[in-house]
Amino acid sequence: MTTPAGNARLKAARIAAGYPSQQALADALGVGVRQVRRWESDVPPWPQPEVAQALTRLLGQDLESLGFASPGRGPDRGRRVVLPPTAVGLSTVPRQTTTMQPATAADDYCAITGAHRRLYWSVAPSTLHPAALSHAALGCALLSETAGQTRQRIAAALAETYLLAGRIEFFDLRDPGRAQDTFLRALQAASEADDALLGAAILAHTAFVPGWSGDREAAAERMVAARTYARRGPASAELLAWLDAVEAECETRCGDTRAALRLIGHGEDVIASGGEHRSPEWLDWFSPVRLAAFKGNTQLKARHLPHARETLLGALEALGPEEAKQRSVVLGDLAAVEAADGNPEEACAYALRALDELERTWYATGMDRVREVRRVLAPHQHKACVRDLDDRLYGWGTTVSAIAR
Repeated sequence: MTTPAGNARLKAARIAAGYPSQQALADALGVGVRQVRRWESDVPPWPQPEVAQALTRLLGQDLESLGFASPGRGPDRGRRVVLPPTAVGLSTVPRQTTTMQPATAADDYCAITGAHRRLYWSVAPSTLHPAALSHAALGCALLSETAGQTRQRIAAALAETYLLAGRIEFFDLRDPGRAQDTFLRALQAASEADDALLGAAILAHTAFVPGWSGDREAAAERMVAARTYARRGPASAELLAWLDAVEAECETRCGDTRAALRLIGHGEDVIASGGEHRSPEWLDWFSPVRLAAFKGNTQLKARHLPHARETLLGALEALGPEEAKQRSVVLGDLAAVEAADGNPEEACAYALRALDELERTWYATGMDRVREVRRVLAPHQHKACVRDLDDRLYGWGTTVSAIAR
């Protein structure tokens, strides 16, 4: 005797889409588990129209491809599957006739995304950026070969990958136009994943683009959108405080340091009060120390020099050894404090320390800080300390690296 195999196509599609049990699929569809058992039997009944639409949406295949025989026609077990197209703007490869990827594809793709997230802090941006874009292209292809929870996880990792690429373009390569386009792709992928917190993070990053160019209205509009998505959370205290910090930096660059300091004070209160929700793994660019660095820069721009010095020295001491990029920024701001306070020797000493960090890990934002200090030191350019700074700032290695990037 042989045992009927049942609807192997539906079972395989269910598992590939990230629903390991019949109960998991039943919960996702809002039906009873007995209904899913009948669908996975040897002669599955044709689903009701509304349920059929939900089933094909979750599993990414039409009913006949899922092993159902339409009324008046026997099952066609040998036909290959052609999946529906992915979201507009995300597909970068030609459509092909294909089969579904297993659920483990999401694990593997997410693992690489996490590795890139950690490598950002040590790998040269010119090296990591093309790797991130290649990983994004793979994610776009996988979206057309997955469904359900597997597709949702890959879409979220794809959104993070595009966000990483956009961050490199904006902060490391100083290409805001390209970063804006990449952030848009990240937002599309976050929409595919229905991940509101990633959406909030991406929208806040888009606010940097107009904020750094002095367009306060556009930056404020994007921050409203970011906070709207964060409310759909649940958002952690750190994420909410980071939104305050982003808006504060935009306000600082648009000339309203008073509003910026109020926002930073609110962010400090949010972190101090804590929260019941944990921060997502991708929020590795923010911490109380980073908030202090934001605050020190704003105090500097507001000409509160003693307070800025104290805040920045505290941030510098609290930074970990792996935070070379942020250290170059804080050292640059400390140099700016001393330059503004009429202490060229101390300013040059901090600027040289910032260049030491930049030689280890390049960061365009850190180099911008050093160059700003050098412009402020123009009245002292005949001093030996300023000439020593020029020798380092315009050495072969630093000059070639800066121009190449």
